[in-house]
Amino acid sequence: MIEVQNLSKRYGSHQAVKNISFRVEEGEILGFLGPNGAGKTTTMNILTGYLSASSGVAKIKDFDVLEQPNQAKMNIGYLPEQPPLYLDMTVREYLDFMYDLKKCKLPRKQHIAEICRLVKIEGVYGRLIKNLSKGYRQRVGFAQALIGNPPVLILDEPTVGLDPKQILEIRSLIKSLGKHHTVILSSHILQEIEAVCDRIIIINNGELVADDTAANLAKKYSNDRRLLVRVAGSQEDVLNTLSRVPGVERIVSQGEKEPGVFEFSIEPEEGADVRREISERIAARNWAIMGMQSKEMTLEEVFIALTREQLGTTKKGGRSK
Repeated sequence: MIEVQNLSKRYGSHQAVKNISFRVEEGEILGFLGPNGAGKTTTMNILTGYLSASSGVAKIKDFDVLEQPNQAKMNIGYLPEQPPLYLDMTVREYLDFMYDLKKCKLPRKQHIAEICRLVKIEGVYGRLIKNLSKGYRQRVGFAQALIGNPPVLILDEPTVGLDPKQILEIRSLIKSLGKHHTVILSSHILQEIEAVCDRIIIINNGELVADDTAANLAKKYSNDRRLLVRVAGSQEDVLNTLSRVPGVERIVSQGEKEPGVFEFSIEPEEGADVRREISERIAARNWAIMGMQSKEMTLEEVFIALTREQLGTTKKGGRSK
């Protein structure tokens, strides 16, 4: 659905994007991460046709963004970080205007009403945009991106300005849209990326430094594979039982953490996932699991490790950026 091959962008002597390549398949939600100045926004602007690349190719549904811009843009719904709103229009006037601008062929009244229902702006449909809160303005921007039901959605910080309840609603909306759309989602809220996205790309200093699922990135960059398990049961019996679980390399008691509850540090063998077997054996003995925590790196820790300056140009993992 989206294909980027050897994409580069240069501004004079500064190279903002350096020969990056990736694909996004139909129905996939891709998280696009990078620190400020990494080249993330430049890449997204190239994909949407707002900027031209210095070299390389970007395609949307096999349409080259540079060579076939109109066909490519017809397949994109774009929500920039600052939504392109006309503040002196009402929401109704603005969405009608965007419907005409995009030359949408779907039934106008029904299509716009469905979009307003999805993003929950029916209650402000007749109000001037300049009188709306920042959160509602963001929702109106989201609505314009959905006009025409484009197969590709590119969303740059879609939950900026929303309250916690609204953020959860928009996350749920993005997940549901992923069933019928291909989505690229950029956000500084890493929990949002982890909760919504099927796959994550991290870009730093113009280079692609990671491309995988959040779970695989955590495993790849974590040196600590331990599980910390708290069990309400006899310390000795738990040690004997869990030490016999296939795939457990080492288990150590961390002592009593609360009355009758002991914590155990469990180190699995390389590549082994012992969580299910541990849970089943504890349940079979009528012990209670009071907590189970992986010591693998969080997405935030992976992001920091891959984008931190170390010795000038070297990052964790030995890759030169």
